[in-house]
Amino acid sequence: MYRFFNRVWLYLRHVDYLLLSLVMAVSLYSLLLLKSVSRATTANYFTTQLFAIILGFVGAWFLTLIDYHTLGNFWYLIAGFSIFLMLYTMVFGISITNEGGVNAKAWISIGGKTFQSSELVKIAFMITFSKHLELVCSRGLQDRFSMVLLLFAHALVPMGLCHLQGDDGAAVIFFFMFLCMSWAAGIRKRYFLLLFGLALIAVPLLWQFVLSDYQKARFTAVYNLDDPVVARGDGYQQYQARISIGSGQFFGRGLFQGPRVENNSVTFQQSDFIFSVAGEELGFVGCLLILLLLFLLLGRVLYDGLKTKDLMGRCLCAGFFGWVASQTVFNIGMCLALLPVMGVTLPFFSGGGSSAMCLYFGYGLVQNVFRHHKDVSGLNLRRL
Repeated sequence: MYRFFNRVWLYLRHVDYLLLSLVMAVSLYSLLLLKSVSRATTANYFTTQLFAIILGFVGAWFLTLIDYHTLGNFWYLIAGFSIFLMLYTMVFGISITNEGGVNAKAWISIGGKTFQSSELVKIAFMITFSKHLELVCSRGLQDRFSMVLLLFAHALVPMGLCHLQGDDGAAVIFFFMFLCMSWAAGIRKRYFLLLFGLALIAVPLLWQFVLSDYQKARFTAVYNLDDPVVARGDGYQQYQARISIGSGQFFGRGLFQGPRVENNSVTFQQSDFIFSVAGEELGFVGCLLILLLLFLLLGRVLYDGLKTKDLMGRCLCAGFFGWVASQTVFNIGMCLALLPVMGVTLPFFSGGGSSAMCLYFGYGLVQNVFRHHKDVSGLNLRRL
């Protein structure tokens, strides 16, 4: 019994309590917003989110027990499972289509619930790509163009599979995770400049040959929301979200008091447009609080990443930072009608079991880095 409590005490001594507090704060805020949204439909988003948070914290705790270097040793199993999961989703997954041209097959059914496979693959990518970067840099090969190409090819696998699933929003998030992790690993800046140049060249090609008609319509709609035809058509969600956010003014109409929330004026307000709920019911203050909490959380993740001298640990933190930061920018940008609709959630706030749960897994990997950079003994597994 003494040994058990001693191990519990050792575990509790090496937890980043500031990061934990921030994650718990955003979790509570999310639950309050989703409790309000639940008034609009028969679906209980509050219960679903609470269940996802509990599962997420349990998974995060388990991930902190295994040294992340041990996880990295099993990169080939993790990579293989990720590819299988994405391919399985493409073949046997659930399709979502609508009259606007959306045709995505990025979800699978588990126990009567839908699960977005790319969310779990983000966790796998954090581990496998961190291990890849560690191997390249430990051998002093980060300056070789061929090695950088292989790194980019690594990132292209989940990006390409997401595109084939019809989920380009997830593909973009993988790209920004790749950028942040490569930067943290010390990849030469000239390769980033080269990539930027190639991206500029690729823009017209992507527009012409890659983007679907509905995606092009989203780009044009965001800058023409004052056109009544656009506001009733392709720009409907953003137009309504902008009205909801503006109607809250400085302090909002009050939590659980928003009439537009109750009438479900903004479609998908429980997920992609949760920011509009905060804007209407809690006003500018509520929106600012969301930004402040996410900013502090990202800052703490960066601090933990910079604090460790271990390359793989630093890359894991950078991957989580890129994931949360890019989704925050794109989600709030589309809610404010500054960016086109991309189908990405607001990290930790949006409802959605798979998205929320996997974000907590990512948080668990950051806690893992915090614990083990102090040489705390964890569960070590031998490589097969």
